[in-house]
Amino acid sequence: MTPAERLAALLTLPPPAVAGWRRHEPVAGADFLQEAGRWQAAFAAHPGQRFALFFQDSLRFAAALFGLWQAGKQAWLPGDLTAASRQALAAQVDALACDQPPPPELPRIEPADTAATASTPLDPNACQLVVFTSGSTGEPQALPKRLGQLFDEITAQEQAFGATAPAAVVLASVSHQHIYGLLFRVLWPLATARPLQAQTVVVLEDIAELTPTGHRAILIASPAHLSRLPDWQAPGVEQVFSSGSPLPDAALPDCLRVFGHAPIEVYGSSETGGIAWRQRQDGAAAHWQALPGVQWRIEDERLWLRSPHLESSDWMPGADRAQAVAGGFELRGRADQIVKIAEKRVSLAAVEAALRASPLLAELRLVLLTEPREQLGVVAVPSEAGWQLHDGQGRRALAEALRTRLADVVERVALPRRFRFLPELPVNAQGKATQARLLAEFDPRRPLLRAIQTTASGQDLTLFIDSALPQFEGHFPGHPILAGVVQVEWAQLFGRERFGIAGEFAGIEALKFQQVITPGQQVTLSLAWTPGRLDFRFHASGRPFSSGRIQFSTP
Repeated sequence: MTPAERLAALLTLPPPAVAGWRRHEPVAGADFLQEAGRWQAAFAAHPGQRFALFFQDSLRFAAALFGLWQAGKQAWLPGDLTAASRQALAAQVDALACDQPPPPELPRIEPADTAATASTPLDPNACQLVVFTSGSTGEPQALPKRLGQLFDEITAQEQAFGATAPAAVVLASVSHQHIYGLLFRVLWPLATARPLQAQTVVVLEDIAELTPTGHRAILIASPAHLSRLPDWQAPGVEQVFSSGSPLPDAALPDCLRVFGHAPIEVYGSSETGGIAWRQRQDGAAAHWQALPGVQWRIEDERLWLRSPHLESSDWMPGADRAQAVAGGFELRGRADQIVKIAEKRVSLAAVEAALRASPLLAELRLVLLTEPREQLGVVAVPSEAGWQLHDGQGRRALAEALRTRLADVVERVALPRRFRFLPELPVNAQGKATQARLLAEFDPRRPLLRAIQTTASGQDLTLFIDSALPQFEGHFPGHPILAGVVQVEWAQLFGRERFGIAGEFAGIEALKFQQVITPGQQVTLSLAWTPGRLDFRFHASGRPFSSGRIQFSTP
């Protein structure tokens, strides 16, 4: 039986002894099958056809998903439950299945008291899933998928990686609410009888806690997670996967040190599914090679694809430029994109290429800003030379040096006017620098993030408290100080971004304000996340400013 056939028949087959783990507690296959049957009964009894699923726990998610599919309904997988996402979903789905307090905009559906029994396999031609694009180049778009597209991709995945993948517990730092996490974290282990860990890896040290005693692990990660590895080793991790964007060369030495081997990088997208993979050792460049069943060609420097995982069997233009090499291809950045700024046509690819050629930058993303008028914004990670210029002559000097490089690329009226310089690119849980996250960096209420350090308990963020922050207005004239409520807001903001916290605010404990924070200071915000609780502490050079524990709703 192929992995695709096993997934289609999952609820009709004898269950494995252990379906997965909830931390160190095994979840029996029979219990998983019973939970899926209860969800099947609930969805079958509901008159609606489209249901949103949003779970923190991957085993509960998998049970609800397969129960829904067995009931013949369609699952919608939002990447988050922000106010904008909830408003959009309310007009598209009939109810929400989740493992946390539901938002008021969406009625909730609960599993039934009695389990239904699955008698026939799922129909691979049924369009029973809607996922969303990452939003890297605009608003997330809904993408319908046939079950066969997903299941056949799992068969190809096992063909490519199964021979070297151990019979280990599958851990993940990425969410199953997105296509990469859904495929690798949930469907692949279910199709191949590998137990999956229900809880999410937030910091690297979670790997030891979430790997059951006596077991080995497979880690499903993102470049964002693998680029922040602490001075620690993770023995027992047999295989590491990374997807969402190419892993930076600078992250490879730390991966080799921590895991003992390089990650397997997977190239693909929500639209195309998996396309290709590579594994680099010691920073050596390696080409991408196609996954089983995927065909590719290059026309006018653009990658074209034909894949059984696409809706059409025709050739499809990819989003990236590429160059053919022996045994595969190399990526050369996104295909040319044209936008209009001040009535002038601007090639984003040309602007990005010119800025990438600067020795002052290590990484960057462009974003189209609309307020107060349409203009280009740049979110960038300076190189060592860039930070030297930034710290020596100021942010404006670095921005002007970069604009000078664009004199022959962009007309002056269309030059980028707003820059944000950060220690790393802002990304979501999938390692994607989405437009929403990039746009958030231009919020004038955000403090400047100067450095990020991973610690044994969480992360330390170095913040510069600029006197221009609007939070100082009226608080207090002549003697500005940073209000305590602002410090709590910042702790929540950065906690959600750094650890992917999805729960609702449920209270605060042990809140202390010991000294005031004034304009021009550089402070450290120390954050530590355990499920349901975010500990925070503002301090600088041994001086404590404030601290507390923020409680969040959890499953």
